[in-house]
Amino acid sequence: MTLTSWRTFVTVCRLGSLSAAADELGYTQSAVSRQIAGLERELGVPLVERHARGVRPSPAGDVFRRHATTALTEADRAVRAVRGLRDGAPARPLAVGATPSLAAGIVPVAIRRLLDTAGPVRWSLSPGLSLELYDRVVSGDLDVAVVTDAPPGLPDDPRLERRFLGMDEMVVVLPFGHPLAGGAPVRIQALADQTWVEDNEGSAALLRQHAARAGVTARIDLAAADLPGKLALVATGHAIALMPGVLVGALRADVTAVALVDPPTRGIHTLTPRRDPHPRSAPLLDLLVTAFGASRPARAAHRQAETDAHDERD
Repeated sequence: MTLTSWRTFVTVCRLGSLSAAADELGYTQSAVSRQIAGLERELGVPLVERHARGVRPSPAGDVFRRHATTALTEADRAVRAVRGLRDGAPARPLAVGATPSLAAGIVPVAIRRLLDTAGPVRWSLSPGLSLELYDRVVSGDLDVAVVTDAPPGLPDDPRLERRFLGMDEMVVVLPFGHPLAGGAPVRIQALADQTWVEDNEGSAALLRQHAARAGVTARIDLAAADLPGKLALVATGHAIALMPGVLVGALRADVTAVALVDPPTRGIHTLTPRRDPHPRSAPLLDLLVTAFGASRPARAAHRQAETDAHDERD
């Protein structure tokens, strides 16, 4: 077995396609197939299953994928560490992951403060969904992940240290010109006839649960690939959307956020490995707490401005 064939297999699993993996790795599709077949002969079990849209790991393949991902991550870190020493650079950059809303909100603020107080630090920031980031911390690919406990939630894992930053209240984002834009906090019942757009299942689940508690149904008729796409559909009047409160201060100029009465909430957490944590993780966690706390006045001011505007119209 070689790390090359392991990397090919992990790439096939991630992309769900032999041809897509070949394109990314610079191989022919037949070369990818031969590497997978070689692994299957050595292990004595099928590692992938074919289906109408491509391939997926078999049960044995999924087990092998998890261990192979960890091994590849450690191998890559070993290479980076040696190259860093050779080049006179710090041996271990700080790898941070965050959900899209947190990567666009409090995380850059906290990293900026870390650089200002701790001096130059090599770092990277990778966006992803909470469970994806959890897997990357477990595998050693990330030193810190800033995630949420929105459905389906976060596993309890003794290998990880989990720190609670606070609760984030979700808001509704509307296009300018919407009858409820700039108004006081609204009840979900007032939006029951609206078309909604969502970009991930966690946010969609929060919306459905909130609507169900109020005895109505939220019509999630549109799907977006990411937050920018979600906001673009709102800005152009195609839909309205549920949005994290931490993003209120960073919204584009052609949409507006309105608070919900008894809004759905999600907890914000950090995940770090208990074994061999990065030396800059601890100060970054403290700065994330500060950044999240500093975002609260902006959200409170937004809600107060909405209420004042509504009172003036009355």
